[in-house]
Amino acid sequence: LHKEYRRQRQMCIRDRSKAELEGITLNYEENGSGFPLIFCHEFGQNAEGWEHQVKFFSKYYRVITYSARGYPPSDIPDNLQAYSQDIVVADLYHLITHLGIDQAYICGLSMGGSVALNFGLKHPDISKALIIAGTGSGSTNPDNFKQETARFAAKLREQGMSALKNYSVGPVRMQFKNKHPDRWKLFQQRLYANSPIGSSYTLEGFIGSRPSIFSLEESLQKMLCPTLIIIGDEDEPCVEPALFLKRTIPMAGLAVLPQTGHTLNVEEPEKFNNLILDFLQAVENQTWLSQGPRLKSGFLSNED
Repeated sequence: LHKEYRRQRQMCIRDRSKAELEGITLNYEENGSGFPLIFCHEFGQNAEGWEHQVKFFSKYYRVITYSARGYPPSDIPDNLQAYSQDIVVADLYHLITHLGIDQAYICGLSMGGSVALNFGLKHPDISKALIIAGTGSGSTNPDNFKQETARFAAKLREQGMSALKNYSVGPVRMQFKNKHPDRWKLFQQRLYANSPIGSSYTLEGFIGSRPSIFSLEESLQKMLCPTLIIIGDEDEPCVEPALFLKRTIPMAGLAVLPQTGHTLNVEEPEKFNNLILDFLQAVENQTWLSQGPRLKSGFLSNED
């Protein structure tokens, strides 16, 4: 498995580099050519977790993946104040500026989905379209979520990555393990290879402290960026936030992968990729439209 993974990486990587950005160095890779498509990773992975997407989308687009602050080989600041949602969104902005990009498609999973969504709110001129996957964990009970993430962050600093020994076998990851045990094992190995310092501060300073998805309603109602929301039907913490996003963002569409958990991009990479490709082609063909006014109740029009 690892030999094949290394072989594929050697075949598809065009450029690997580091960007010095406003006091932080981020590691990024570029593959393919064309309109930029940027991927923002989840808490449990770094840029390497997008290998299925890099191989597929580099045939059509200029694909950019990067490891967020706190994730090797990017810099790992050793203080909590260096981690927040606003800071990580700013990192993406500075990376895009560094690369000389005027507009891009931006895709994020989980933690990366929060980055992509909030980047779209803050920089609508740059965001040609958004893909928000498996996003919104903790939004239904933010106070409890903040306490839980702070507790796990403290354990990470005390025990290292072994504090997350149950993370990869939780209820939203078991579908992945059952379907693809080899891929799941690689995911677990990459999780354990992350930095306990970077992971703990990311968990406490960013993930646990970010605003609930539901608190963004007024801003989301005004966001006119084409948006695809993707969830697995067994990713329970993200179901209600996904429905909320679909109902709130004027140009949003929702796709649900059956019997699928949180790790969408590696659990069901072919379905995930095809959904995104169809969406981007609709955006390019100007057939991805605003949903128009919502009906308040029933299935008949308001006039009826």
